[in-house]
Amino acid sequence: MKLTKYVPLFSILLLIACNKKDNSRDSDNNPNDTALLAGDFSIKLPKISPQFASDNKAYVERFYNKHYNAGDYSGGFLVAKNGQIIYENYSGYAYKEKGDKITEDTPIHIASVSKMITAVAVMKLADEGKIKFDQPVKNYLPEFPYEKTTVRMLLNHRSGLRNYAYFTADKGVWDKKKTLTNQDVLTILATKNVGLESQPGTRFGYCNTNYALLALIIEKVTGKTYPTVMKEMIFEPLGMTHTFVFDDLKKKDEVSQSYKGNYLRLAFEFLDQVYGDKNIYSTPRDLLKFDIATYNDDFLSKEMKAEMFKGYSYERKGTRNYGLGVRMLEFETGQKYFFHNGWWHGNTSSLVTLRKDTVSIIAISNKFTKKTYQTKKLAPHFGDYPFKFSKEESEE
Repeated sequence: MKLTKYVPLFSILLLIACNKKDNSRDSDNNPNDTALLAGDFSIKLPKISPQFASDNKAYVERFYNKHYNAGDYSGGFLVAKNGQIIYENYSGYAYKEKGDKITEDTPIHIASVSKMITAVAVMKLADEGKIKFDQPVKNYLPEFPYEKTTVRMLLNHRSGLRNYAYFTADKGVWDKKKTLTNQDVLTILATKNVGLESQPGTRFGYCNTNYALLALIIEKVTGKTYPTVMKEMIFEPLGMTHTFVFDDLKKKDEVSQSYKGNYLRLAFEFLDQVYGDKNIYSTPRDLLKFDIATYNDDFLSKEMKAEMFKGYSYERKGTRNYGLGVRMLEFETGQKYFFHNGWWHGNTSSLVTLRKDTVSIIAISNKFTKKTYQTKKLAPHFGDYPFKFSKEESEE
């Protein structure tokens, strides 16, 4: 088992901000603040005390040993407060047949957590005036056949579209011997009568097709490929040096593999080149950088954050809702719990962002397990999240 002890902030991701204005005004620096994300997106958050770090490291470590177990878990796990890592653990194999072990620098397929990053890219382009949420998708992708569907409906899963993973299985729609691309998804919608699950804007319906189309819109308005845009707009500026978009099945042996729970390797398939909804590989440390950046108003404006972290679907009573690229639970107490989970082949993932408490809880795995989703059980330790766990859930 590889156990990484509490690591000082400066040795992880948090270089002292190199913003010249801040450096020239030392009198304004608060020794109790910590500068995160050097450069244009620097942000200062209160420095956690050694006592807080020690006490919470012990708590989270016990939680990890109970709910995850490095002897069985293949992936990475990280908990941070104010961007400062309290506890992290890496175990298992990225490519078991080659003996490649998972470390803090090993990119793993983050499945639908990719949607959070795609959504932020769309919002940043909206900030630049290149995308308007309430414009019809058809304005950006003329082939798209449904005139009432807007960009916002793709972002909040109210488009009524069917999942491409399902309609490509319909008779005569797609030859599974051919690798599917994002453009193929659009062409099928335009030329095949695959139909809708519901009328646009009438109800929530989680659908990967929405984010495959958002990736095409990103490409259309920028004139660049989605992988290039993500690299230039998000990964490089935030120092996410171990994060990339996988878009070439010819390179499938160069990335971490996906396994069943017994380490039986799962093969790549014809759906594995579609991106936007999935196909980002990353690490817990890089995802922490991304989460912290979303607190910065220069990286993502206040207006866009307000759009992102509000619910859009209230046709059914309950706590569950969806913003723009983020799931949420809206409790009667007024508290909100934000997260996104993912599952693709043997890869499972979870990113929890406790906005009021500035806590990040991240788990990713490449060997199938639902343990990844135990992240929510940590939330009540850091804030007033009124989860009610059954005795069985508490003992899992």
